[in-house]
Amino acid sequence: MLRKQGFVRVKEAAEMLGVSPNTVRAWGAAGRIVEHRNPANNYRLYKREDLEQFLRAIERSARQTNK
Repeated sequence: MLRKQGFVRVKEAAEMLGVSPNTVRAWGAAGRIVEHRNPANNYRLYKREDLEQFLRAIERSARQTNK
C-alpha cells in the first residue's frame, strides 16, 4: 500500500541516490532528507518525490561548482 503512495524503503532509496543504505539513514537522521516511519513496524520510509527533488538539488549544486 505504501508503494502506491510513493514511498520507498531504505534499500530502494539508496539505489536511487547511488549511496549505501547507511548513508541514507545518516542523511535522514541529520535532516538532509525527510524520513517517514511506517506506523505498523517503524521502518524508515522516504517519498520518491522527495528523493528525486534531493537529486535535482545535488545536480544543480554540482553544475554551479563546475562552472
